[in-house]
Amino acid sequence: MGRRILPKLDPAIDYSGHLRELAELEEGFSIQALFPSPQPLEVEVGSGKGLFLATQSEASPHHNFLGIEIAKKYARFAAYRLAKAQRANARMIRGDAQVLFSKFLSEASVVAVHIYFPDPWWKARHRKRRIVNENFVRQIERVLQPGGTLHFWTDVHEYFETGCQTIRAASQLAGPHDVRISEERGEHTFRTHFERRMLNNSQPVYRSQFYKS
Repeated sequence: MGRRILPKLDPAIDYSGHLRELAELEEGFSIQALFPSPQPLEVEVGSGKGLFLATQSEASPHHNFLGIEIAKKYARFAAYRLAKAQRANARMIRGDAQVLFSKFLSEASVVAVHIYFPDPWWKARHRKRRIVNENFVRQIERVLQPGGTLHFWTDVHEYFETGCQTIRAASQLAGPHDVRISEERGEHTFRTHFERRMLNNSQPVYRSQFYKS
């Protein structure tokens, strides 16, 4: 299932304060400078339309949430959504997550990393482009604080299996641990638009959590 056309943005809403270009950040830039106050930081890789950031930043006001999205139109829409909802504790960056982690996130600076429904890169010759790779997993382990969590969800069983194997092989993160989901499903319980689409179409979703000791 491909992504759907995005709704039009209201030109009266200024979302510039919620969106930064990764390429424009200077070396040594502090990610916490994006937020009004220093709080525990959670990072979502591949934020899409920003449903997770919008809902979780409201549910957890004492955490800061950072989304990284490589597609400009989705990064812009997610930032717009956060600005419209007046989320002071959530921001978007447009760019490559692997660059963000390696150059701008310091060691033990993140309490949770969220990877939901990453591009599966179906063809064998393209699988090297998958975000869940050995180098990126090592970066995730580096930036997570002790007790921090990696959430990895996908609707592709093969990617789930190989992704979990990669995480175990490339890091000391403990897992995978099962994720318990409430049987009562409603708009407030979906983490992403893609999860909603999968479940509404009776498609399976594979979920796991890993912890840093």
